[in-house]
Amino acid sequence: MQTLGIALTVLVLMGVLAWPRLAKAPLWKATITPLASIIGSGFLVLGPILAQAYGGWTPVMMAGLCLFAYAIGGAIRFNILALDHAPHTGRTQVLESLSSWVLSFAYIISVAYYLNLLGSFAVSLTPFDTVTWARIVTTAVFMVILTVGWTKGFAALERMEQVSVALKLAIIGGLLFGLAWFFAGKVQENALVLSPARLTGWGSVGLLLGLLVTVQGFETSRYLGHDYSAATRVRSMRLAQWLSTGIYMIYVVLMAYVFLPEQIQTSETAIIDMMALVAPVLPALLVLAALAAQFSAAVADTSGAGGLIEELTKGRISVKTGYAVLVGLGLALTWFSDIFQIIAWASKAFAAYYSLQALIAAGLALRDKKSLWRVAFFGLVAVLAGCAVIFGSVVE
Repeated sequence: MQTLGIALTVLVLMGVLAWPRLAKAPLWKATITPLASIIGSGFLVLGPILAQAYGGWTPVMMAGLCLFAYAIGGAIRFNILALDHAPHTGRTQVLESLSSWVLSFAYIISVAYYLNLLGSFAVSLTPFDTVTWARIVTTAVFMVILTVGWTKGFAALERMEQVSVALKLAIIGGLLFGLAWFFAGKVQENALVLSPARLTGWGSVGLLLGLLVTVQGFETSRYLGHDYSAATRVRSMRLAQWLSTGIYMIYVVLMAYVFLPEQIQTSETAIIDMMALVAPVLPALLVLAALAAQFSAAVADTSGAGGLIEELTKGRISVKTGYAVLVGLGLALTWFSDIFQIIAWASKAFAAYYSLQALIAAGLALRDKKSLWRVAFFGLVAVLAGCAVIFGSVVE
């Protein structure tokens, strides 16, 4: 009965997401990009990491991480509206250029993150479930992306995004249904588990800051200006953050109290073994979602990084050369680091970008004579994001 419910949930959500009136609605189309980016890879790794580190406090820590991301989103939303009203002046223009360089570097790390996760999930249910084989798969996909980027371009591959997003959201819905069923069973058996936190003090804060990349992606709304108005981009970012926060909070509440401490692992594919205890059908669905989602996300960020590098160097470095640089650095990260180091570095890179965006927001607020409280708020966000750069730690 549980498996049937999961299957029906996935099919119904796929149908709803494919419904023309929804799929073609401008606000939803603008929301899909940041929403998919926020919950894409984070959903696969975040639950086990938080549950293992924070035990019964997991929902509180998840809420804190989402609140931090929403505050950063507030700064970026302010920038969208302020720059729609009037362009940059001298100081904020310098900060914008610097933040674009930082963002291009963050994209490079995030592509390595996506594809290393893809490699790990691709081999997870096979006899070749080893780090070496996962890296070989990741390397092969990097080479496919480079070849396509150098020859045909990404236009054809980017058409996969809408399908992969719908598939991913539908499978997440099925997973939440399965977890809710499992949770209800534990309640009936009076078998809920309240585990103590294994990580406390500043160490717990450092880990949370090091997971910022798992709620990252809302900033993509800012760069959809060719397709949507400033007001639509602001609304879509806000909606994407509300929806992703709701999904994440339901997920961690259902997950945090149904597993014994010894059942919670911290490998990048731990979610597969844990969900096998919930329902036999979930591991295969999660692998399918991971392969589609991580590949499409990697293609999108590779395309974005190549374009940014060409724009920032005023054409001195071509898009194709940018792709080659990205793949070279990505392969180095793949073979000389592990997925949790890559997650921490990606979090630091995006935190640096967010800190600069918050400083830009403070500068634009001063320019537009907004209240000092708003300027101070953006300054605080910049400081907190800077702390994530310095103190964000790696999962151990």
